[in-house]
Parts: sequence; structure tokens; C-alpha cells
Amino acid sequence: MNRWKKVLTYLVVIAMACINAVNYKLFVFPNQFAPSGLNGLCTMFQYVTKLNMGYLNLLLNLPLAIAVFFKVSRSLALRSMTYVLSFSVMLVLFDYVDFSAFAYSTASSTILGPLVAGIIYGTISSVLLKAGAYAGGTDFVASLIHKSRPDFNFFYTVFAMNVVVACISYFVYDFKLEPVLMCILYSFTTSTIIDRSNKSGRSAVRFEIITDHPDELSRAIIEQLHHSATMIPGKGIYKGKETNILICIVNKPQAASMAAIIQSIPGTFAVCSQVSEVMGNFKRLDNRNQRELQLLDKGDGTGI
Repeated sequence: MNRWKKVLTYLVVIAMACINAVNYKLFVFPNQFAPSGLNGLCTMFQYVTKLNMGYLNLLLNLPLAIAVFFKVSRSLALRSMTYVLSFSVMLVLFDYVDFSAFAYSTASSTILGPLVAGIIYGTISSVLLKAGAYAGGTDFVASLIHKSRPDFNFFYTVFAMNVVVACISYFVYDFKLEPVLMCILYSFTTSTIIDRSNKSGRSAVRFEIITDHPDELSRAIIEQLHHSATMIPGKGIYKGKETNILICIVNKPQAASMAAIIQSIPGTFAVCSQVSEVMGNFKRLDNRNQRELQLLDKGDGTGI
């Protein structure tokens, strides 16, 4: 099963590379702007020299991938290089395919091209993270820096590099401000999609339940939701009555079931709040109380 899971993971990585190559042919190249990061530099190189960016993309990422292979993780480097190689090869092959009938140009709208391109790439990056792979470029640099300096905030380095790419694009694309703004829009859209995707996979709902029937409530939570809870003795201020407070964190799909349990027990009410991230031994369950199926293999850091 693990072998087929790894095969599926590599197939997904290759598929993401092919989709992003199409993304560049349809929305990036026709609109003459530079995406963020290393690919932005490669895109500008292609615009100036007319040489396919796939060659430079592969050339620049290869030494970074080798460094990640030996210093960070074999599986991360191999999966990421599978993506980079597939992306570069598809870009070269697509030079022989006519996309003009489908390519979108900014003639009618200057924002739709980079907006759609950013949404697609953000989604691709989110899938790659679940597959234990990177898209290369600044991701490789980030992993190397984090390995030697875990406390270093790489956000500022990525931000600085994107600013440099955006500024260079002003001079490359005929001294126009529009490509700079398109690069910023692309970067913002991509980072927003990645951030929301990552949070949706780690978020949960916290219930603080005040009840006169803690045993009945605890039993229902365990039997119906397959979760536990933490009980804290409490005391009502108005009447001075002894009560109990149960704190329970459940997956988002289980929030409706938890609300139904609370409503079914008299003398019980709750305050709920959004939890942005849960760490530790927390079961990921779907709305049928089954463990969430993980289709992709994230890699163990040493294998392939």
C-alpha cells in the first residue's frame, strides 16, 4: 500500500508540474509579467533572450536540489526535482504546441491574467506541500536556511527577493509600471491561497461547555465523536451553584454534531471559537467520524 501511495504521490507531483506549465503558457507569458521568485527571473530571461525558460529553470534549481538532498532531506529533494524536471521539460515541449487559441491576454483586463495564474499556482503549491515536495527556487533556499538557522524568519528574504523581481521587471518590460503591479498581484494571490489551504488543514473548533450533566455529556462526546474532553470544576457567580466546564476541540466537520449533542442535554450551553492550528496527537476525523484519508505520502525525510 505504501509503495502505491508513493507512486501516486509522484504522479500527482508530475501532474502539478504539467498544469503549471500550461498555466504559464495561458496566463503568464501572454501577459508579459514576471511571477515571484526564481521563476520570475527565468521568465524575464526568456522575454529578453527568447530562449525557453525551462532550460534556465532546470539549470538554477539543480545545484539547489543537490544541496537539499545532502543537507536536508532525500525525499524532499527527489520529489521537488521531479516537479522541476517535469515543469522544465513541459515548457520546452509546449514550444511546439500552439496555445494562441486559448491564451488569455490583458487586452480586456489587466488583472485577470496574474490573478488566475496566482490562484492556479497557489493551489499547485498547496498540493505539493501535501505531497512532501517543493516547486524549487526560493523553497529550496528556505529549507537550506532553516536547516542551519531554525530561528531565522525566511519571510523577509522571500519578500526582498520578490521586491527585487518586481523592480527588475519594470526595466525588462519596457519601463512600464503595469508588470510590477501584476507581479505584486500574482505574489499576493499565491501566498493567500497557500496560507488559506494550510490553515484549513490544521484548523478546528474549540468548545467550552458549561453543563449540569458532565457524565452524560462526556459519554456522548466519546461515543458519537470519538473525542475526549477536559473537565474543570466551576461555580456560577449569580447563584453560587457548583457546575462543570468541559473543554473539547473537534474537527470542523464535527462541529454540527457537537452542537446537536449540546442541545440534547438540558442545563448545558457552550461557547465555541475557531482554532487556527492544533499540534500534538489530534485525530483528523471526517463528518462520518472516520479518520481522514491521506491519499498522498509526505515522505519520511530519508526515503524517496
